[in-house]
Amino acid sequence: MKAHNEKWILLLLLSLIWGSSFILIKKSLEHFNPFQVGALRVLIAGIILLPIAISKYKLFPKKHIKWLILAAITGNFIPMFLFPIAETEVSSSIAGIINSMMPICVIIVGALVWKFETTKHQIIGVCISFAGVCILAFGGGDGAKFKMIPIALLLLATLCYAISTTTVKSKLMELSSVILSSFIFSFILFFPSIIALALTGFFSEFSFSKDNMTGLLFVSLLSIFGTGLAMTMNYRLLKVSSPLFASTVTLLMPIVAIIWGILDGEKLTFLQFVGAAIIIGGLIFLRTKPAVKK
Repeated sequence: MKAHNEKWILLLLLSLIWGSSFILIKKSLEHFNPFQVGALRVLIAGIILLPIAISKYKLFPKKHIKWLILAAITGNFIPMFLFPIAETEVSSSIAGIINSMMPICVIIVGALVWKFETTKHQIIGVCISFAGVCILAFGGGDGAKFKMIPIALLLLATLCYAISTTTVKSKLMELSSVILSSFIFSFILFFPSIIALALTGFFSEFSFSKDNMTGLLFVSLLSIFGTGLAMTMNYRLLKVSSPLFASTVTLLMPIVAIIWGILDGEKLTFLQFVGAAIIIGGLIFLRTKPAVKK
């Protein structure tokens, strides 16, 4: 398969998989509480990736253990709980839209912590998208003023993703994303996820009822496709394209999330659609290169 065709196929598949994660979280919440959903997602991913982690254990970056732990906690533990908690108050569509702010958080964290170069063009794009977030937060039709807390949790989750991403880029680039994710889920977060599940009373309350098995199905789909398979595909996408092209997935994910939400009976107000459009517009703006003055 030619690289040009492959990158577009991977982009569309990744957008579909990651964009579908938010509706899977919503469905999982019908069977488990937010903390159980988050812990199960991490644990199942750890079990699935354990064979890779064991087979590649000699590559474990002992000299960079502190950075590995930071990347694990911020990118693959805290957000796993923040998204389910937030989705008890807001729709999966809005969660998907807010998640598209991640590249903006990467720019902010990269500039402040890792001294990545930031342009005025990017700052303007950040401001445009932030205005869209404000409209999205207050544009609901039923008591939207009380929705700032879940919106803040979603923004915190995207900030955590940004911290993890910039940490990996700055300190852990010697490992492939597949091996890195297997170490993170199977070695670093495996036992914390078990402890988190135990604290929720999951093991003492769980039974093999139809309700619980249905919930496990949704969480398993979330873990297997949204974590294991998607990370492998994302690594391949970076191999056959540029980071700029690969980041385009964040523009398509909200579209998929909104479509799933509408199919599931969710509704967005006109102002929320406007806010979503402004967020995506800001992302497109900061990705474009400013015209060179002659």
